[in-house]
Amino acid sequence: MDEPRLILASVSARRQQLLSQLGYAYRIDVSHREEPFIGGLSPEDNTRLLATGKAEEVERRNPRAVVLGADTIVALDNAPLGKPADESEAIHMLTQLSGRTHDVYTSVFITNGINIRTCTEKSTVHFHALEKECIQAYVETGEPMDKAGAYGIQGKGALFVETITGDYYNIVGLPVFKVTQMLAYFHIYPQWVKK
Repeated sequence: MDEPRLILASVSARRQQLLSQLGYAYRIDVSHREEPFIGGLSPEDNTRLLATGKAEEVERRNPRAVVLGADTIVALDNAPLGKPADESEAIHMLTQLSGRTHDVYTSVFITNGINIRTCTEKSTVHFHALEKECIQAYVETGEPMDKAGAYGIQGKGALFVETITGDYYNIVGLPVFKVTQMLAYFHIYPQWVKK
């Protein structure tokens, strides 16, 4: 059996799960690019830069493949909230988000070394007011530790979300509808779609 043409340049379990759920054949080649926030750039520009860098690095190692790079940033008052370094930082982030509205940006960059398709999607999330004990208990589950903004909407963190505006899957880590359109440009479809 031939190797899949599609390569995901990400270790994100959420992105892997979404692509698998949709029925795409793909393999993983992880980008080793650092993910620092660059001061002076907007959250959108940071996500674009990071998604592009991940995809281009992996594409150089796989010149005949179609490579998908993505990056997600949670922003409160336009200031990025990355992955918490420890439990204390996770508690601080969730306390900041409590009772407030924040934005989630995901940029996707797909290339085969010749052609490029890219998009940036924004979703808005409103948290209800969180009690300190609830935040502490959630952090102790370990779920926030590898997630931007210290929560996972597809997991236990769903309990904090009062409303969302925009693409739910974008908050998980991939704006699914736009990604499927972009992949179709490269003639890559879910395996169950007859083309």
